[in-house]
Amino acid sequence: QVTLVESGGGLVQAGGSLRLSCAVSGRTFNNHAIAWFRQAPGKEREFVTATSWRTEATYYADSVKGRFTISRDSAKNTVYLQMNSLKPEDTAVYYCAAGSVLVTTAGPYPYWGQGTQVTVSS
Repeated sequence: QVTLVESGGGLVQAGGSLRLSCAVSGRTFNNHAIAWFRQAPGKEREFVTATSWRTEATYYADSVKGRFTISRDSAKNTVYLQMNSLKPEDTAVYYCAAGSVLVTTAGPYPYWGQGTQVTVSS
């Protein structure tokens, strides 16, 4: 079993920045991908970004390219999401997820955190 715990959400004005953290624990050796998804009220959960633990490759949704950055601290088993130039449309609950393969859809990821709220005011 793998446990994921998000933190760092909050309220920020448009144009501001926020850094989210995802602490990973448990049996992680078969989980080679860590991803961030987000879900706004009444909307489907959408892919934001992901990284491969094997290759350290990173992938971003077009909507966040150039604004968001995913990184990790292997010693702390923590993945970060640096969010810059935030827009009101970024408002959502942000979730981290772990899986054996890196994909951009939510279904294949078996492990999820509880989410952290990000609210961007206009």
